[in-house]
Amino acid sequence: MATYAAVRRSMSALALVVLAGTAFAGPAQAQEEPLPVSVTGPDSVSLSLHPEPDEPAEPQVELGLRAPGEPVPDENGVIWPVHTGVYTVTVDASALAGVAAVDFSALGGCSVQGLVATCHGSEIYAGGDYNRLGGVRLDVTDESTAGDVGSIEVTAEGEGLAFTGHTVDVLVGGPELRMRQLAEPDGFRAGDTFQAPLGFRNAGGLGGDGVVLRVSGSRGLSFPGTFGNCWYDPRDPEDLLGRSAALCVLDGPFAGETAYGLSTPFPVATAGFALQDALSYSFSAMPAAQAKEFLAQGDYQPGDGPELRLVPLPEADPAGYTRWAELDLPTGNTFDLDLTGERLRARKGDTVSVDVGFANHGPAWLALLRSGGEPVTFWVDLPAGTTATTVPEGCRAAGWEGAEGDYLCFLSTPILEDDSRTFTFGLRVDEVIRNATGRAFFSYTMPNEGDPANDSGEIVLNPTGRL
Repeated sequence: MATYAAVRRSMSALALVVLAGTAFAGPAQAQEEPLPVSVTGPDSVSLSLHPEPDEPAEPQVELGLRAPGEPVPDENGVIWPVHTGVYTVTVDASALAGVAAVDFSALGGCSVQGLVATCHGSEIYAGGDYNRLGGVRLDVTDESTAGDVGSIEVTAEGEGLAFTGHTVDVLVGGPELRMRQLAEPDGFRAGDTFQAPLGFRNAGGLGGDGVVLRVSGSRGLSFPGTFGNCWYDPRDPEDLLGRSAALCVLDGPFAGETAYGLSTPFPVATAGFALQDALSYSFSAMPAAQAKEFLAQGDYQPGDGPELRLVPLPEADPAGYTRWAELDLPTGNTFDLDLTGERLRARKGDTVSVDVGFANHGPAWLALLRSGGEPVTFWVDLPAGTTATTVPEGCRAAGWEGAEGDYLCFLSTPILEDDSRTFTFGLRVDEVIRNATGRAFFSYTMPNEGDPANDSGEIVLNPTGRL
């Protein structure tokens, strides 16, 4: 089980040997007391009876070793082991016979006998980063049924080492919560409150006792209702891409292969500037006591209204539930992007500053949350007879094949509902041409643009008539 650190250590050590011209002796010191080492890995794994067909076959059980301290390079950048000497790690999955299929191939360099893998190593480093053993992949089989349980026992031994083993409990068919799909109501507008019919269906064969509901929304969404079993974390107003969140603890049992909704819809208010804001939610199986311990670690503020409850939905269609539930709303709001130029006079040889103005007259903001906040672009054509001597930050000369203007300018997002920006070009007048006209323009009309008529603005040098 060679590691990158071991290879690096060996190469560095060899270089020192050559330079010193002496026999090499590593700095690892003999230990008077056995070195305590613990086996690390997940405490439990739940295997789905309905795995996603395109889910990558990655190991669910990643194993490693942890020794006291953390690795610290010496003056030559070499990380030395804190222990050298052969040790053996045994990964025993015999208890999973008839429960799940076991694949040890991601452990690497281990001998396998049935459901037991035996691995050998010779170096242990401080901490856990350089002591990774590898992974174990588990899959359900035709014999697997909901409620089947088993475990993986990991033990180790080696001279001068005091190992603490680890057990990974495995459950088949535990709770698998799928979220009710949401849809924007007909006629929904910015400023309305969406009464969200949140719910879940347990696709697993086993039930549970208690769930946690997490709801989050981007800048244009908020949660006006307060419930006695919900805790709220409003968005930081300075963080434009941050989210408001609510966590609700719903106590009580839920069954397998059964759908549940809330005793009352969850209200989601939309601001007047909201447009395609992101609403997402999820239910997680978690006992109430554990959930409240988790909440105590955060900055959530408790609600003080009536409590939400789970209500069974016996007629629910399984097709209406999905692993991830998200909704963009409202979809019908509009913004008004406006580009303006300037009209001015100049003589031959003069250099003038020309301002290209951009503004959003709202009412909506433009966040492009689904595309990762990519910028919006517009083009600038210079008036004939001029040369740009300075180009504003955020613009660059085009000149490539297919370019639609002389310069391409970038508007970073989000663009707020009352946003305005100025792009100043320095133009040298090489030739005086009456009514020399350039323009700033969007190359296409964006969806939700409320007034395409002002999507371009003219830049005119030496206009006839009055400025």
